[in-house]
Amino acid sequence: MRITCPICKTVIEDAPEDGPHPFCSQRCKLADLHNWLSDAYRISSPLDPGELEDDELKLS
Repeated sequence: MRITCPICKTVIEDAPEDGPHPFCSQRCKLADLHNWLSDAYRISSPLDPGELEDDELKLS
């Protein structure tokens, strides 16, 4: 199985099926957790025009 680590971009050609997917190491796994906990990553969804405030509508 081939994986590419999303943190350091290391390509692992023969990754084990039960490995720390999708990370190449515990260090990268913890770095990803830090990114989530420090709000570096965000999950967003598109806003409908009815959800915007009046002053935000003027900017768009």
